[in-house]
Amino acid sequence: MANERKAPLLEQLRARYGCLKKLEKTQSLYDVADGACRVYIRYSKIHGKDSTFYGLRQEDLRALEGKPSIICFLWEGQDEPLFVPFGDYEEVFQSLTPARDGQYKAQVYIRDDAMEFYVAGAGRFNVEDHLGWNSLEALLDRSRLSAIPNLSHSQIQTLLGAIGSTKGFDIWVPASDRTKLDWSLATRFDCRAVLPNCFNAVRAALEEIDVMWIERGAGRLRALFEVEHSTPIYSGLLRFNDVLLTSPDLGARFTIVSNDERRSLFIRQLNRPAFHVSKLDENCTFMEYASVYNWHLRLSRPQPEQ
Repeated sequence: MANERKAPLLEQLRARYGCLKKLEKTQSLYDVADGACRVYIRYSKIHGKDSTFYGLRQEDLRALEGKPSIICFLWEGQDEPLFVPFGDYEEVFQSLTPARDGQYKAQVYIRDDAMEFYVAGAGRFNVEDHLGWNSLEALLDRSRLSAIPNLSHSQIQTLLGAIGSTKGFDIWVPASDRTKLDWSLATRFDCRAVLPNCFNAVRAALEEIDVMWIERGAGRLRALFEVEHSTPIYSGLLRFNDVLLTSPDLGARFTIVSNDERRSLFIRQLNRPAFHVSKLDENCTFMEYASVYNWHLRLSRPQPEQ
């Protein structure tokens, strides 16, 4: 099955970028477009309802270091490949020790509201914007990356709300923030006036969350986002922790959104014992501003033909 997924991908890479060269002593590493980018291809079956399991060899990851590189995750029944830029996680892997077999253990959670990348020992990361060919195209075309604007706290709230609205969710933004939303970036969406009554036990904490996605009709929370633009990441984690301790069966996904330079800080803070006890470390992901921008861009523009 792995080859059935890998062979068509290699053909697409050749068709799109021409020259494709397999590196020596590996079956998974390729140079693309005359060495302009390096691609590491991994495959997994679907386990349970929505998860995959991958082993990322330390030796292979070292071959990606310092180069424009992508980890391509494949799985059975997949519509589009998942291209995760290795540079976004190079420091994460460097801070970890591989398992006895020399591999870092990773998973991808395939969900209808977002795609999550889990690295054992580091946590979960939102990789929704890396589904499809855009991430690889962006890595090969640096001019796209330079076009990402400097985004404010309110602009990130606007984009997150627009993404959730596009996905069919009701949107919550604190009342004091709604007049600051930037409609030049996204199609206007309505914000819920009040939270569902079933959240009375945690209402005070929830009303301060920067953006929430709420399932229409059912009133169930699907995703909570704290945008840590200038405030400490720890404050957002504490707010999430209060919600989780009060309603441990909430079932929602928690995400800290910040600039990429604070990814390592997020990992250190999330590894505090208090967050292990509450299991927030198993339910909280990190997402950078550029990923929010690209996610919104991918949903709001026609996709290239595959």
